[in-house]
Amino acid sequence: MSRWEPGARERLVVAAVDLFTEQGYDATTVAQIAERAGVTKSTFFRHFPDKRELLVAGQETLSRLLTEGIAEAPGDASPLEAVAAGLERASTAMGPGTRELAPRLKAAIAASAELQERDTLKTVSLAAAMTTALVARGVPDPIAALAGELGVLAFKRGYAEWAEGDRGAEGERGAEGDRGAEQELAGYVLAALDELRAASASLG
Repeated sequence: MSRWEPGARERLVVAAVDLFTEQGYDATTVAQIAERAGVTKSTFFRHFPDKRELLVAGQETLSRLLTEGIAEAPGDASPLEAVAAGLERASTAMGPGTRELAPRLKAAIAASAELQERDTLKTVSLAAAMTTALVARGVPDPIAALAGELGVLAFKRGYAEWAEGDRGAEGERGAEGDRGAEQELAGYVLAALDELRAASASLG
C-alpha cells in the first residue's frame, strides 16, 4: 500500500507539529515552518493566518461534515442517532495522513499551554456545531447540548484509540487494508458513542 503523500498545506502542518515538539511552540517561527515544509512564507500565509491556526487545520471542514450528517439523518432518528450520523460523516475528513501525525500532534499540544487552550476552543466549537444542528432538527436546547457534548467526547475517545491502535494491522487485513482509514475511524468513534450511551443510561 503506497504511503500517504501530503500537499503543501499538509506539509506545513507536519513541519509545524515536528518543530513544536523539537524546540517548543514559542521558539518556532513561521519562517522555520515554511523552510521545513519546503515552501515560501507567502505560501504559508496563503493557507494559514498565523502559526496558532495550524493546530485547527480542517476544523471548518469537520464542523461542516458533522452538521451535514446530523441534518441528513432520518427524520425519526433520536438525538444520539443523529449525532452518530454526523460523527460517521465527519470521519471522512480523517485520512491516513491524520493518523500518521496524531502521536506527534498529541506531544506538541501536551508541551504548550497555548496549544492546549486552542485545542479546547476547537472542542467547544465542534460541540456547538452539533448542538446547533440538533436544535435545527427540533431537539430541545438542553438535550441538544448534552448530545453534542457526548458526540465530541465520543469523537475524541474514538480518535485517540484509532490513532494509538495497532499500526501493524494493515499488513494483516489483506484486501481490507485498501479500505479508507476514515472507515476505521468511524468504527472507533461509533463504538465510543455506544459506550457513552450505555454509561449515561446507568447514571439513574
